[in-house]
Amino acid sequence: MPYFDLLYEDAELPNRAKLVYVYLHDRMDGEKKAWPGIQRIGTDLSLSRSTVKRAIRDLVDAGYVRKEDAYRERNRSRTSNRYFLLK
Repeated sequence: MPYFDLLYEDAELPNRAKLVYVYLHDRMDGEKKAWPGIQRIGTDLSLSRSTVKRAIRDLVDAGYVRKEDAYRERNRSRTSNRYFLLK
């Protein structure tokens, strides 16, 4: 079954989350990991930062994605989160 069939059948998952999941899926690497920034996702999908954050929270809560904070090695400042696609 294609990954998007699972999304289409999930009536509890908001449309914003489905859209962000497809975006992350299209950008994942061989480890099913993606790391676009909130701003990049919002710009590419014409969504506000707060909508993207809610969508990611929806995906995490529903078990579609695991979010991992990421930091630069050089100075330990924050960088784009890592998103691991679980479904």
